[in-house]
Amino acid sequence: MSELVRFGVSLEKALLDRFDVLIREKQYTNRSEALRDLIRRELVQKEWQGGSDVAGAITLIYDHHKRDILRMVTDTQHEFQQVIISTQHIHLDHHNCLEIVAARGKAGEVRKLADALRSIKGVRHATLSMSSTGREIE
Repeated sequence: MSELVRFGVSLEKALLDRFDVLIREKQYTNRSEALRDLIRRELVQKEWQGGSDVAGAITLIYDHHKRDILRMVTDTQHEFQQVIISTQHIHLDHHNCLEIVAARGKAGEVRKLADALRSIKGVRHATLSMSSTGREIE
């Protein structure tokens, strides 16, 4: 288990009051948990900006009736198979499909994959949820 270190932080009262409201809204049990989460989030962002190995999920919504969209999505995924861990295809209704792509690799490559999928004509919405591989974040 990692060593626990206590330290003091000085904040303006108004800022601390707003932070306490946020803590309650997000249902943190205490300020320490909220601060840990904020620090981890910043460290993950740094991993994504650098050349670190990262993990993420790309979600796509598209109309599978659009001409060639299934082929284009599949072809793009094959071009990036070195970073794709798995995919899941879900039929939302008669027209709309949800595709979830789990990816792990260099941040730039995962972003390129997300951008390539997002730019396919017929993709209605795409998001990249960024995370860490957990190796550098404690």
